[in-house]
Amino acid sequence: MSDPSAFGPFAILRTAADLSGRVTRWRRQGRRVALVPTMGALHDGHLALIRAARSAADRVVASIFVNPTQFAEGEDFDRYPRQEAEDAALLAEAGCDVLFAPPVAEIYPSGFATTVTVAGLSEDLCGAVRPGHFAGVATVVARLLLLCRPDTALFGEKDYQQLAVIRRMVRDLAIPVDIEGVPTIRDIDGLALSSRNRYLSASERDIAPALYRILGEVASGLAEGRDAASLCDRAVLALKSAGFGSVDYVAVRDAGTLDPVSRLADRPLRILAAAHLGRARLIDNIGVDPDSAS
Repeated sequence: MSDPSAFGPFAILRTAADLSGRVTRWRRQGRRVALVPTMGALHDGHLALIRAARSAADRVVASIFVNPTQFAEGEDFDRYPRQEAEDAALLAEAGCDVLFAPPVAEIYPSGFATTVTVAGLSEDLCGAVRPGHFAGVATVVARLLLLCRPDTALFGEKDYQQLAVIRRMVRDLAIPVDIEGVPTIRDIDGLALSSRNRYLSASERDIAPALYRILGEVASGLAEGRDAASLCDRAVLALKSAGFGSVDYVAVRDAGTLDPVSRLADRPLRILAAAHLGRARLIDNIGVDPDSAS
């Protein structure tokens, strides 16, 4: 793609009309457009999405919108970190062209009455403990895709179930966009980068990498031909022994469909987990390839 230094100045847009006008102008210039939706509080994982978008397109739009419809009552909507000025500086430095940071009324105008629900993929795993969460995600992502009309949109694989839900929604509704998953970015000790990691105390931060380590142990057991259910049960006990509180799930699923599986066979798998540590709910996942079987 083109040299980012040849692009125009970084811009912050607040309205759908301004975003549409900017994208329309790019289209007339024959530019390919990428979208990176976020809720802000950016870290290196988000910036990896921007860099991937920069490689995939001529122009990059990042959105920051803390979406109220994906938070249930009692969740952390009000205290979710908001730092637009710092985020904008990071985006500009990473080569983003436009930050779309709309108010709630721009995404959900008066009288808005539509909810997008992806059945099947949305009710299990995180959906089982966060009812309505993925309907909120699917609705806001559909809105952003239709407002921006990108050629491609990029999402991190850390939120693997979310990625699967978005891919199914785009396929079912024939939204003309390529959905690209970007591998999880981790700290040196294996902890997946997340905006919610800032909720961890110093002692909890020392415990947190156990989640990734224990998922690796499940992967090793699957490669040895062991049963998924027993491995997941042991993983739950190991997480609690390491210092985690409640564990929402540890599960082994088909990487494409998220259907439950019992053993590693001839298809890629994903091991997914969600567990609570202090004020933080941490999620993570790793892939297991059939070639890893012993």
